[in-house]
Formats: sequence, C-alpha cells, structure tokens
Amino acid sequence: MLCTRLTNAHILTMDPDHPVAHDLGIWRGRIVGLDEAVTSLPAREVVDLQGATVLPGFIDSHVHLAWAGLKANTPNIAPCERVEDVLAVVADAVERKPPGAWVDIAGYDQRALGRHLTATELDRVGRGRRLFLMHDSGHACVVNSAVLELLPADVPHQDGFLVESAMSAVRRLRLPYSQEEIADAVELAARACLAEGITAVAEAGIGGGLLGHSPVELGAYQLLRDQGRLPLRVQLMAAGDTLHPLGAHRDDGIPRALDLGLRTGFGDDWLSLGALKIYTDGGMMARTAALTAPYEGMSHTGQLQDDPERLGRMIVDGHLAGWQLAVHAIGDRAADLALDALERAQELRPRPDARHRIEHAGLIRPDQLPRFARLGLSAVIQPNFLRSFGDDYAQIMGERRAPWMYRGRGFLDHGVTVAGSSDRPVTDGSPLRAVQFMVERASLSGRRIGPDEAVTVDEALHAYTVAGAYACRWDDTAGSLSPGKRADLVVLADDPRRVDTARIGDIEIVATYVDGRRAQETKA
Repeated sequence: MLCTRLTNAHILTMDPDHPVAHDLGIWRGRIVGLDEAVTSLPAREVVDLQGATVLPGFIDSHVHLAWAGLKANTPNIAPCERVEDVLAVVADAVERKPPGAWVDIAGYDQRALGRHLTATELDRVGRGRRLFLMHDSGHACVVNSAVLELLPADVPHQDGFLVESAMSAVRRLRLPYSQEEIADAVELAARACLAEGITAVAEAGIGGGLLGHSPVELGAYQLLRDQGRLPLRVQLMAAGDTLHPLGAHRDDGIPRALDLGLRTGFGDDWLSLGALKIYTDGGMMARTAALTAPYEGMSHTGQLQDDPERLGRMIVDGHLAGWQLAVHAIGDRAADLALDALERAQELRPRPDARHRIEHAGLIRPDQLPRFARLGLSAVIQPNFLRSFGDDYAQIMGERRAPWMYRGRGFLDHGVTVAGSSDRPVTDGSPLRAVQFMVERASLSGRRIGPDEAVTVDEALHAYTVAGAYACRWDDTAGSLSPGKRADLVVLADDPRRVDTARIGDIEIVATYVDGRRAQETKA
C-alpha cells in the first residue's frame, strides 16, 4: 500500500525517460512510481491536485541560513536613504542595549546613501556601545570608535569602514553565537525557503571564513536534526580555514584536514557535509571582487582574500584531502586564480568526479569558459543578483564586460553545469523569480543585461533541480521525480513553461513536500 498518491496533476518530472506524468506514488518518503505503475494501487491518502503543476523541490545550492535568520531579527536600515535616518535607527537600537554591549544593525549599503558612513558619525549616537553595521554583501562593515579601539593598529579601515579580512578581525573580537541562537536562526530561514518551494540547500561556509558564527557551528544543525526541527535538507560547507595540518600517514597524501579526516559526503539524507568553501575575493556590491581591469570610473581592481600563493595552496590541499571544493570567485582575476589552482590540483592527483564548483562566477571572460568545461566545473550562480543589483553592476563593469556577468547561455554552450542559487540573505531568495531573470535577463528597472546569455525556461528550471542535485552530489536521490528518489516536490498554481515569462516569478507556491509530507508536517 502507498502512503500517498498525488493525482490529477501536471507533473514535470525533469526525467527525460518519463518527462510528464499525472499520478505519483509515495511510500516511506520515496517515489515508488508514476502513472499506470501506481494508479491502481491502494493508498492511505489520495491528494487530488486539480491540475496543479508539480516539479521536483527546488535546490538552492548556495545559501547562508544562519545569517539570514539572524538578520531577520536585527534592526534594519535598508529603507533609509539619508544619513540622519540611519542614525535615528541606530540610536533607537542603542537605547535597547546596556553600555558596553554590541549593537548589530543590518541592511547597510552605501549605494543608498551615496557614500559610506563613518565612525565619526556613528560615535554621535553610540553612547558607549560597540556598533557593528553589516554590509548587505557580507564582505564589509562599518563600526564606531568603540570597536576600532579594540582592533590591532595594523587592521586597515577608512574611518570605520572595513572590508574582507579586516571585517573578519572585527568579528573575531566577539564571543561566538550559542548553538541555540544559531539553531533558531537556521530554522527561521529554512521555513522561509520552504515557502518558496525549496526543499534542499547547501549552507555556504560554517565555522570560519567571513560568515562563520561559531567554531562549533555544525552542532547547531545537529541540534535541529536531533530535535526534529530541521524542516528541509541541508548540506554544510566547511570554511576553508577550518582545515589544519594533521599527522596523517604520508601515503595518504593529505596535507591538512578536519579532525578525524571528515570530508565531503559524511552524513545522511537530512544533514550532510558537502564541499569545502574557499574564498578567493570579495564582492561587486562592496567593490572588492578581484578584476583584471579596474572598475569602470575607478582606479582599483578589487582584492584577493589573501596572498595568491597561499590561496592556491589551500585549494590544492583541499583537493588532495579528498574534498569537493566550492571556490568563491566573483571577479575574473579571482576566477583565473581558482582555475589555475584547480588545474594544478588535478594534475597532482586526478579525480575525474571531484565535481568542484565555482561559487558565483560573477564575471567570466570568454576565454575562461573553455577552462571551466575542461576542468568539469559547475558554475553556481545567483541570477537574482542581476535582477536586484543589475543596473549598478552593469555600470561598474562597463559596456564591454557587463554581458559577461552571471552567465547562462555561455556556460551551457560550453557544456558547463549551471546550478542556480540565491546567496540568501544578500538578495531575494525566490527560485521562480531567478528562473524569470534567467529567461528575460532584465533587472528590476527593465534593463536587459547580457541578453545573449538568456536561457530557456526548461534550462532555468534544470538549474534549480537536476543541476543543483548534481552540484551537491545528490543526483542519485534528488533533482528529478523518478522512482527511487526522495519525494521532495513543489506544487505550483501554474506551469512556468506556459505562462508569460513576466509572470513566472509571481506563480503561487501551493504546497511544498519534503520526504513525502507537506512542509508544515515535516519533521526530520
């Protein structure tokens, strides 16, 4: 007997062997068959979907759940466009904290103000508190003098504005978040994902790097798992700086690793260890993505996170230790570094199915596309970046480079796997709105950015299902609605392939199923 049979549905399986179905059977969280194979079988529950469209649950291959959940409960200055209004929000938050406390403020973006805030301005409202305004990109912050006084003298800043490793120095001053705090934040953000049809995510860096929240951060996810509060499937990326030298046997060829040799693949269907996250550069929003030519109208080319040789060694060591690598590279100069290191790593120890990934791949020159393909890399892109920030990004890249940003067609035509993601909470996390952008290549203002990089609706849906599963090494259990795979699916009010492209992002999410159960009933 089946647990559940979904019937009277328009099921887009993403499986070329059986692309469309009307019935789907579920037993113990797995898909047991489609159409005639299950229509006559008895079921405890029969759900008539009344012609609704069903797709595999969307996979967001790059998110920051803890950051998203914490940000949701933090005072936010995002609507403010005047310095005075920002300071009023900060002053109100200061009143709620005792002297000497840290005061977090979210939503900082200098573009709304036309310039960066300064420590001097924040000092006017700080009243003995330590102010930390996180840049929306996650690559910079602004702090007041009470924080600057705690930093070593050699940490660079511009009147309280700090980027990349300097921001990390500020974050290290603070006590880590507790596992309970992290777990609550993760659960909150995960439930927001479910509402958008997302059933599985890859958490892009825990325990270190720019956005780690605790050296024992993995325990927060285990806490959720143990308490039955993990509402969707999570794959965790360890931050590259969590690896350290270990005295492994010389024949193992492992120069550094996590304790006990943990690496990609450890875990179960709900919580597992994924790729090793390695940052090479910053971001376009903070103007720190590493480019080969200056930003348009500026004299600088962004920055790498560390000495290029040290970054290259970390990438090579991660590969030698058996990890899948997720290398953050937004600018084309950072991509050169990543490609060179990954090529060297494969020469030292060939691993044909390593499935290494380039996270963001924000600006990729035409000459770099064949190298992506030759190395078998996946490009894990964030289409909603250009939807939300495309006008700004196109301006700072200039007319020649703008079409190279967050490519779609160029990657696919070279045989490169394109996986969709959001980088939540940097911008909108909706997969359907991202699908719409991938087809339209239009920013919120209507400006078309790199229209030759547009893909079809089917190809865009593939990025958030089949390709996402491949990039996360879940392709044997997820990504398509095929017999034997997990019963993770999303029910939509309309078929994205049949509505006007401009309506795709507004299609209603009717229901999300994880493990064969509607999301609100799901317990890990």
